[in-house]
Amino acid sequence: MRTTLADIAREAGVSTATVDRVLNDRDGVRERTRAQVQAVAARLGYVEDALGSALPASISSLPTGIVDLDIVLPGGTNTFINNLADRFADIAAIRPDVNLRIHSIEGFEPVLLAEKLEALRGKSQGVGLIGLDHPVVREAIRSLAGSGVPVMTLVSDISHVPRVGYVGIDNRAAGRLAGYLLGRFMKADTGKVALFAGSLSYRGHEEREMGFRHMLREEYPGISIVELREIRDDTERAYSEAVALLARYPDLTGIYNIGAGNRGISRALQEAGREKSVVFIGHELTEHTRRFLISGTMDAAIDQNPRVEAREAVDRLARAARGEENPTGPATRLQAIFKENIPEV
Repeated sequence: MRTTLADIAREAGVSTATVDRVLNDRDGVRERTRAQVQAVAARLGYVEDALGSALPASISSLPTGIVDLDIVLPGGTNTFINNLADRFADIAAIRPDVNLRIHSIEGFEPVLLAEKLEALRGKSQGVGLIGLDHPVVREAIRSLAGSGVPVMTLVSDISHVPRVGYVGIDNRAAGRLAGYLLGRFMKADTGKVALFAGSLSYRGHEEREMGFRHMLREEYPGISIVELREIRDDTERAYSEAVALLARYPDLTGIYNIGAGNRGISRALQEAGREKSVVFIGHELTEHTRRFLISGTMDAAIDQNPRVEAREAVDRLARAARGEENPTGPATRLQAIFKENIPEV
């Protein structure tokens, strides 16, 4: 007999509405509950019918051979990257057709990343990475791809390399959205704003900056960018740079944080008593940005879905490793999160 939503709900101890949200990859479900429902659906054989959105393909239709995949992520205090690593671990737990290994390295050392990629040659059947757009990294990717290993870029793309695809948001569009939101939130047609970036060697950060600048130039020409500070996605460095910035510009009216470090910037704004007067736009809905949105320290967070990105990356890498057709998918959907529309954990 065919398994139904009611069967899964009864077995998982949740409502059919919750099962429907999980299987269609909608927000509003706790991660623990989501994993439980997915596991029950897989065990009851509902994967092919219902988990087409939550899982990339029916487990029963997958080839019997297990493929070895490697995901290389930057280490550090970036909460979004840590959440993404957790989502990869979740996907690995319900994908018996892949052996997924997750590696963490210093994110701002291109030589270390290149060495890691070289070390995976002959040991991996597919590699996904978040990496700097740097000559040594590009050469390492070319070498790895030349040996027959499919490579996929994640979150931030890398130019002029033989990759099987990119999984992530349209970062230029994200920067334009940030510029639009900041301009709309500011109470005047003129003002001074500052930008923080992890590193412009990340193509994604560079594209966000470009999009932001273009939006201001097109729609808010009276708003000027006074500084751009690279903080290497480090919370303490973000804090110290923000403290210095606020002291230097007592008339600063806005901050756009392109990468991580929201905790440091928020702390500096709060200590200076300027969390209500400076418009603050950042990225990613995390346990920390959720708190800053509720308190009013942060005005908006431009979010992407790490669960969707992890699922898409594993699916496409596994297909590439097996030599299957691997069409390029659309960019991950952007979502602007405000205090009023924070989704349930």
